[in-house]
Amino acid sequence: MQCAQYSSGHCHSCQWLEKPYFQQLEDKQRNLKQLLAQTIVGQWLSPIASEQSTFRNKAKMVVSGSVERPLLGMLHRDGIAVDLCNCPLYPPHFQHVFDVVKSFIACAGLTPYNVARKRGELKYLLLTESRNSGEMMLRFVLRSETKIAQLKRALPQLRAQLPQLTVISANIQPIHMAILEGEKEILFTEQKVLKEEFNGIPLYIRPHSFFQTNPKIAAELYATAGRWARELKINSMWDLFCGVGGFGLHCADKNTRLTGIEISPEAIDCARDSAKTLGLENIEFQALDSTRFAIAKEQIPELVLVNPPRRGIGKELCDYLSRMVPGYILYSSCNAQTMAKDIAALANYRVEKIQLFDMFPHTEHYEVLTLLVLNRG
Repeated sequence: MQCAQYSSGHCHSCQWLEKPYFQQLEDKQRNLKQLLAQTIVGQWLSPIASEQSTFRNKAKMVVSGSVERPLLGMLHRDGIAVDLCNCPLYPPHFQHVFDVVKSFIACAGLTPYNVARKRGELKYLLLTESRNSGEMMLRFVLRSETKIAQLKRALPQLRAQLPQLTVISANIQPIHMAILEGEKEILFTEQKVLKEEFNGIPLYIRPHSFFQTNPKIAAELYATAGRWARELKINSMWDLFCGVGGFGLHCADKNTRLTGIEISPEAIDCARDSAKTLGLENIEFQALDSTRFAIAKEQIPELVLVNPPRRGIGKELCDYLSRMVPGYILYSSCNAQTMAKDIAALANYRVEKIQLFDMFPHTEHYEVLTLLVLNRG
C-alpha cells in the first residue's frame, strides 16, 4: 500500500507499512504462538487476511487549523497538524465527504479547538459508514453547547449535499484532555441508529456504541464464532462483554437460551433491537458489569463467550470460571498477551483450536478467536 503521508514522514500510525503483507501475517502468527508457547494447542488454523487498503468503515479525525481552512486528521505531540483525509485506509468516497464537511465547518462557524490555547469549539469529527446500506453517521465533538444553534441552522445545507448522512449528532466533551467523547449526545436527525448487516444478521450502531473498524474481517470473525458454537450443539450460553450483540446473535438460534451482558446501556439497546428483528425470543440482553453478573450466578450455561477489552477478563472471572467449569469457553481477544495470561489461569481447560483475524493491517495488532474445552478426565 502506498501512502503519501507515511512516505513524507508525517504519519507512522501504520508502523509495519514497509513490511510485505505476507510477512506481517507470519509475524503476527509467530507472536501469537510465542505467547502461547507453554500451552498445548489442538489446532492452529491459518490466519484470516484483510484487504490491505480501503478497509476502514469509520474515521476519527482531530479537527485543527482555522475555521476557514480546517484540517482533519491528527496532531503530533509537538502540536503539528497532519491532514489525513487522503489516508488510503479509508474508502475513496470518504474524501468527498471530508471535503464537504470542511466547507460546512466554515459555513457553520465551528472554530477548531486549539489545544495549546485551550480555545475553540470543534474537537473531533467521528464518521461511521454502514457497508450494507451506504448510510453514514456523523458526530461533531464540541467543547460546549455554545455553537449548537448555529450548527443546527446550517445542517439543511449539509444534508442536501450529503444525503447519506442519516444520523447526525453533537457530542459534548468539555475536558481539556485527549478524551474522544463525553457523555452528553445531542441528536439532530429523526433517525438515531445506523443499521449494519453481517452474514444476514442485522446489527445496529448508536452514537456511543463500539463497533469494529474493519467490517469484512469482523464479519469473518462473527461467522467463525457462530460456526464453532453450532458445532458444539449447545443449548445455553452467555455472551459477556457482548457490545451490540454481534457474537451472541451469530451463535444463537431459536432454540438457544442466550444472555448477553454489556456495561453500556446504549449497546444493549442495539442488541435488543437486533434480537427483536430476528424474532429470537430466548435471548435477553442486560446492561450490567460482566464480571459482577457472572460471579453472582450459581448456575452456568454450557458455553461462556467472552469478548473483553484489552485488559482481558481478569483473575476474578478466571477464578469463577475455573470453579464453575462450563463445558466450553469461546474467547475473542484484541490483546493476545492478556488472553494468554487468562488462558494460563484456566488450568481446567485445553485449547481446542485458535485462529488469528487480521483486523488491523500494517500494525502489530490483531484479533484472535480461541475455543477452550473443559478437561473431563
